[in-house]
This record gives sequence, structure tokens and C-alpha cells, in this order.
Amino acid sequence: MTRNNCRNAVLMIGAIVCSSLLIVGAAIAQEVYFTPNQIMTWPTRSFEGETRYAIVERAGRRVLESESQGQASARYLEREIDLNETPYLHWCWQVSNTYAGLDETTKAGDDYPARVYVAHKTGLLPWQVESVNYVWASTQPQGATWPNAFTQRAQLIALQSGENRVGDWVAEVRDVRADFTALFGSAPSHIDGIALMSDGDNAGVNATAWFTHLGFSSSKDAPACPQ
Repeated sequence: MTRNNCRNAVLMIGAIVCSSLLIVGAAIAQEVYFTPNQIMTWPTRSFEGETRYAIVERAGRRVLESESQGQASARYLEREIDLNETPYLHWCWQVSNTYAGLDETTKAGDDYPARVYVAHKTGLLPWQVESVNYVWASTQPQGATWPNAFTQRAQLIALQSGENRVGDWVAEVRDVRADFTALFGSAPSHIDGIALMSDGDNAGVNATAWFTHLGFSSSKDAPACPQ
């Protein structure tokens, strides 16, 4: 092999290796993942009493169980998540029941068997926060959005509604920045916290929810929920 041919072969091999690395790199999604055990270590914020949180096994998987019997407390994590790197929030959830007859747009009906929400700080003061609440609604139709009855700085989206999927594991994927844009007209580059909970304090109602595969990813593929 001549020197030029040798050099060309080396360059070709290098290009092939580089191309292969780019393909592999493109196939590996960035991810920030929270296991049920990690969520159990998150601080609790109580609104009314204490929702019970525990690690249980369902469908052969360890998942987080949240049981509200007229209580409302959230597990939350204050952490900056870069939406440029991991814009998609994903999780699996299941509920035991929904709450019949609630008007979820009122303070008396602001209860959900399951909710996941993300918060973005808009200033230095504690109340300068916008949050998007993804809820399993009881009476609001799937896809509906509305402001929280207690504060306009929290907006809700009904991802599931009523009894249709009760007892099923359901996978969710949300483009968080797109939801902030639709609900607040903003396009944050990051969020500052995430929380989940089951609550029934305003109407004195009871439900149990289960969560797993909670995290942020660069991929919009839905997680593989328990069966």
C-alpha cells in the first residue's frame, strides 16, 4: 500500500468510526430519572394533614403509592432541570378511583386522586412561582385547562378524566416548555422543582394512586409502564 493509499485508508476508517459514534450518541437519550425510593426521601409539604406515601410492589415492579383519606400533602424536590437538555417530562400513573360530583374549578372541588406538577421561579420572592399541574381529573374533560381556584399562578391540565382508565397504568409524556408557553405565555429554559401528590382535603374524599418512571428526558418516547 502506498503512503497516500495508507493515509486515505486511515482517514476513511476515522470517518467511519466518527460517524458510528455520532449515530450511537444520537441514539442515547439524556435523562434525569427519579426512582420511587428517591421520591420517598423528598421533603413533604403539607396542605392539610399527611397523604400516606409508601413503596409497594405492583405488577412485579416497585412503585410509589400515595393514599389520601381527606388529606393533602406533596412530595417535592427543589432542583433546577435544564429544559434545553431534557425537555420532556414522563411518568406512569394509576388511580384507584376518581371523585364524583366535584367542580374542580372551585376551592371546594380542588382535589385530585393524582397529580404531578412542575414549578418555575419568576422572581426572588417565594410567591413568584408559576406551576403547571398535570392532573387525573374527576369531572373536567380530558384535555381541559383551567387556573387553580386558589392562585392564578398555578394552571391545571386534565391529562386523564373520569373512570375511563381507572385501574389501568397510563404513560404520560409532556413537553414542559410548550405547556408553560400555552398556559403562561412564557418559555422557560429550566424548571426549579417537581412534585407529586394525591389529595382529597377540600371535599373530604379518598383515593389511592401509584407512580413510577418519573423523570425528564431528551426523548419524547413514552415510558414502558407496568402491565
